[in-house]
Amino acid sequence: MDGNGRWAKARHRPRIFGHQAGVKTVKRIVEDASEIGIKCLTLYSFSTENWSRPKAEVSALFGLLKQYVETDLEHLHSHDVKIRILGSRAGLPSDISSIIERVEARTKDNSSFALNIAFNYGGRDEIIRAVAKAARAGEDVTALTNDIIANYLDTAGIPEPDLIIRTSGEHRTSNFLMWQSAYAEYCFSDVLWPDFTRDHLLDAIEDFQKRDRRFGNLAEAEVA
Repeated sequence: MDGNGRWAKARHRPRIFGHQAGVKTVKRIVEDASEIGIKCLTLYSFSTENWSRPKAEVSALFGLLKQYVETDLEHLHSHDVKIRILGSRAGLPSDISSIIERVEARTKDNSSFALNIAFNYGGRDEIIRAVAKAARAGEDVTALTNDIIANYLDTAGIPEPDLIIRTSGEHRTSNFLMWQSAYAEYCFSDVLWPDFTRDHLLDAIEDFQKRDRRFGNLAEAEVA
């Protein structure tokens, strides 16, 4: 969900103004995704690299997380949304850790829609933590398999992504779901996240539906 800062700068406003607008887009897109039949949505909200941003901005981002939970948790719960927070809990303020635990506990039995929020998340960090967890669980680290590692990732039990959308015109994945996205399709949108709408989401899905997903195999014509 990239482009909040540039969106605010274009309006001669502070970056937090853009993040606030971005939260409004989150609320709309979560509703839209559920309405059009998507069953699992993962949002990249705060990366392990984002700690290098100014302290005031990081603090403001944490404040927005608190605000989102306070205003929307019960609404999401009433609509049978299951929320999981992906990412490391290390280094998080105690109040943020408590919020994460409350959100996951409150919605753990819901099943109609899965909303995953990648917070303090980095794909490389996730893989390292997964291998460490496997070792602590007694797995033979010299004989790890795809299935074993997947079982220790933050996303254990969550389907691998079919489509990853990157907003704001950047053409990189920024350490997002590195393991899980091995065969995901990508859509790079020039739209800044606060301006991203249901129509943009539908356009991305329509383009995705036209693609030939072979997962490393030959196309049918080539096989014939």
